[in-house]
Amino acid sequence: MSKGHECYHCKQVIPKGTPHNCWTTTERALTEALPEPLFDAWARLRETAAAFGEQRIYASHRSIMFSRKACYFFVKPTPKRLEVCVFLGRAIKNPMVKRAQASSRLKTGNFIHLTHPDEVEAPFTEWLREAYDKSDELTLKGKISKAVGPRRKVRKPAAKKKKKKH
Repeated sequence: MSKGHECYHCKQVIPKGTPHNCWTTTERALTEALPEPLFDAWARLRETAAAFGEQRIYASHRSIMFSRKACYFFVKPTPKRLEVCVFLGRAIKNPMVKRAQASSRLKTGNFIHLTHPDEVEAPFTEWLREAYDKSDELTLKGKISKAVGPRRKVRKPAAKKKKKKH
């Protein structure tokens, strides 16, 4: 007789018949064990973003998401840093950005590591504000382009090769 199963995500053994949702978490659960400088950086980051205006801030798995109609940035707290991904319509060229990766045809995820509260200032806060301001526009453009259909490259017909006479 089976005593339960191992959750694919969290690797915990879940007793048979017990409800389990390891994806459900809270901001507090993700940030309470952070060292003081990181917690201070988190508090400053959250306060800065919340001041931009109406949005939804929620925890999802191991990250804290900031979204309007779609997520415009998220934070993954780790014991050594806050890993922040800011979605813009471009890649940011700055030493603070560890990498930039296309997340859709219109959005690029710019990954930044924060280790101290003093890093939550310009230009970082300007990128957050830009992401907040452009979020709905980039999301709407993406929906419109999907409704119209995917962009297709127009191929030119291959040039016919002339046969050589022998």
